[in-house]
Amino acid sequence: MEDRDPASASIETLTLEDPLSSSTRFSSAADLAPDLPSLLDLAARGQWRSVLDKVARARTTSLLSKPHEHLVYLAFSALSLHKLRRFADASLEIDSLSPADEFPDDPFNHTRFLYDSYPEIYHTLRGSMLPFAVRILYADLPQRIGNRSESLDRLYSLLCFTRGRSGDQWRRREAFVLGALAANHFVHREFDVALSLIRELLALNPSDPVLLSRLGYVQLQIGDLDGAKESFARVEGTKLSGVEFDNLVGRNRALEFLVAKDYVSAVREYEECIERDPRDVVAVNNKALCLMYSRDLSDSIKLLEGTLERVPTAALNETLVVNLCSMYELAYVQHGDIKTSLSNWIARVAPDDFDSSCTRT
Repeated sequence: MEDRDPASASIETLTLEDPLSSSTRFSSAADLAPDLPSLLDLAARGQWRSVLDKVARARTTSLLSKPHEHLVYLAFSALSLHKLRRFADASLEIDSLSPADEFPDDPFNHTRFLYDSYPEIYHTLRGSMLPFAVRILYADLPQRIGNRSESLDRLYSLLCFTRGRSGDQWRRREAFVLGALAANHFVHREFDVALSLIRELLALNPSDPVLLSRLGYVQLQIGDLDGAKESFARVEGTKLSGVEFDNLVGRNRALEFLVAKDYVSAVREYEECIERDPRDVVAVNNKALCLMYSRDLSDSIKLLEGTLERVPTAALNETLVVNLCSMYELAYVQHGDIKTSLSNWIARVAPDDFDSSCTRT
């Protein structure tokens, strides 16, 4: 049972605001592309089918007049397809930009992606107009259709690409790619590599409490309990304040109790987190698991059901739903009807990218 993903970023957490373009080129989202604030709002609410509809309308009504606008809308289209798990379609969208055999080392190394190539439109703007999200999606998509090695090659190439640039924005992008790689290796239980990548991230930001916590999570996975305790102690040593930080510390303490199979103490820590923030879905999920491990299956189910009812936008998480359905299977002989009811409710309230198959109905 992990507290959170062990890396600072992954494709699932990709937002388009930073990867789209540099804020130094355009003063606002409205200046970057037509109707972009509306697209960003739909994306933030998980309404990816509506995003695709807007992109399609913009393309057919000639709303897009400048080269960079077409690229921005393509990025939204490809990300929406990715979120909807239409990975083959997303790959076709990305591949339409530049045939791989044209520039095999970097398919986006073409002058048509440069502001400089259109001086009559962009005047003094220089450099690439390609949204960084396109490069991330290009790297991530092969593993979604069964070719993880190609994704790793592209992610490491992208890491080298980000390191060849200067500026704060490129350092953030470097951290994003490092995080995506660390998450990839962690999911495939390549813990030594994940550990090394997280330490690289910490070199960029040594006092980041989230990164220090994730270092501790990986150390727990490999059985380095002393190392994990040291990492968690460094988190507390940052002496930050606020509910988010307090809950991070509380969840770290709870994990230490879990390793020792002290479920009562772990539950106490998670309860304090939930009291501070009822939307802390990690604390809710892990408390429920502790109750189940303590053979209190009824209260475990009540906790998850109650949280889904009270804060559905926060609690509607695939991991939480999978765990709830597993508990139904343990608790009830006729669990199929209960899971069907849950699945129907999810269909009404979930964002477009929610994986409804997690109910196993």
